[in-house]
Amino acid sequence: MQVVSVISLWFIPVLIGFILIYGTIKRVPTYESFVEGGKEGIKIAVSIIPFLVGMLVAISVFRASGALEYFMEFIRPALEAVGIPPDIVPLAIIRPISGSAALGMTSDLIAVHGPDSFIGRLASVLQGSTDTTFYVLTVYFGAVGIRKMGDALKVGLLADLIGIIAAIVVVTIIFGSN
Repeated sequence: MQVVSVISLWFIPVLIGFILIYGTIKRVPTYESFVEGGKEGIKIAVSIIPFLVGMLVAISVFRASGALEYFMEFIRPALEAVGIPPDIVPLAIIRPISGSAALGMTSDLIAVHGPDSFIGRLASVLQGSTDTTFYVLTVYFGAVGIRKMGDALKVGLLADLIGIIAAIVVVTIIFGSN
């Protein structure tokens, strides 16, 4: 366990040092490249703000309108029949849309059910096994001007679905069901 702590503590500084030394050996102006990358990063950060605001407003409207609760009550019997806790579904729905909203939901689930509960463990694994597909497509594709993102959306949502299913299966196998 101590070895993992030492590796995790030193990995990033060693990696950065390696990159700087390698760049210097290859005669790349490392400092100038770093500054140029910083400038590009700031430009991208400013350009994604409208897309980020749009996503946050859409999430707020979805939750505040009651659409999420209505949908949950509609599918509750089917979920309970196959042994999936209904409390986890809002997280599975929101996770592809917003990482921060999903993190808030995960925190709420853990606070309500406990970190060692089936739902707490499932929420944690689901948080780590899925991605913010809509966020990535909206923000990053929008920032660079990509308009045709249909195939990327399909693959991203399929990966999220597989991540959700895998999370449920793995947590059930390792920790048992409710």
